[in-house]
Amino acid sequence: MIHLRDQQADDLLGIVSLDDAGTSTRRRPPAGTPAATACTTTDGAPAGPSLKAALRDDIALRHLEIAESVARSFAVAGPEAPDIRQVAYLGLIKAVQRFDPSRGVPFASFALPTITGEIKRYLRDSCWVIRPPRDVQDLRTEITRTAPALAQRLGREATARELAVELGCPESKVLEAQISHTSLRPDSLDVPFEGRSWGDTLAADLHGTERSDDMISLRGAVNELDGAEKELLYRRYFMEQTQQAIADDLGMSQMQVSRMLARILVTLQKRLLEAPAPQGVHSSRTG
Repeated sequence: MIHLRDQQADDLLGIVSLDDAGTSTRRRPPAGTPAATACTTTDGAPAGPSLKAALRDDIALRHLEIAESVARSFAVAGPEAPDIRQVAYLGLIKAVQRFDPSRGVPFASFALPTITGEIKRYLRDSCWVIRPPRDVQDLRTEITRTAPALAQRLGREATARELAVELGCPESKVLEAQISHTSLRPDSLDVPFEGRSWGDTLAADLHGTERSDDMISLRGAVNELDGAEKELLYRRYFMEQTQQAIADDLGMSQMQVSRMLARILVTLQKRLLEAPAPQGVHSSRTG
């Protein structure tokens, strides 16, 4: 088992370069750090090929709090928080793999933008069921990160106008970005709404198939009417004209229209009662 001394992550990576080729390139140890004792095994022997993997594991474990802090800045709670935290850990691992100590940049300073960029790419490319424009996504992220601090300063939740002033953008853009959250994970139709699910509020004709034979019989009975009778039915029950409007259009009295409609309806009723069940519908039901 390899034991690493308690020193900064970039000092450890300065002793052994973690290049992508998998080789270990010796570098000058930090001032005051004996290179021979910076990394040893349990029996005191120099570390072998496993040094690279051990260093990566140790650096990642030492900086988990950075990944968790960045993840919290994007989502403190909610269904997406665990996923974002896992993406932050992935970004930390990538930062360890890509870090080059020869540039003189501390590891923590390098890891922070790497983790942040990984989370932003995840939110942009993988989270949206209905993807809004890129600028709306970015503004929503900025609102998520700015709103908690602004609420703490104001002592209450910030309004859209206050967020707009803080971020230097129009209020309408802030409202659009806030509403876009519903596109991230749209509510299911089974989510309760005013005591019912959204699915229960959708219009549905539950008796359409049960009335299909009646509709077929009615169509046959209507086809047996003459042209004037069909026109009366069309005007009254499809165009929904009043009897007086029909009478004015056809040059008749309202009483005449009323009597003709009554006679037509009686005729249709008799034909429907006498008509046999449609063979196609009957056979499909019995089968």
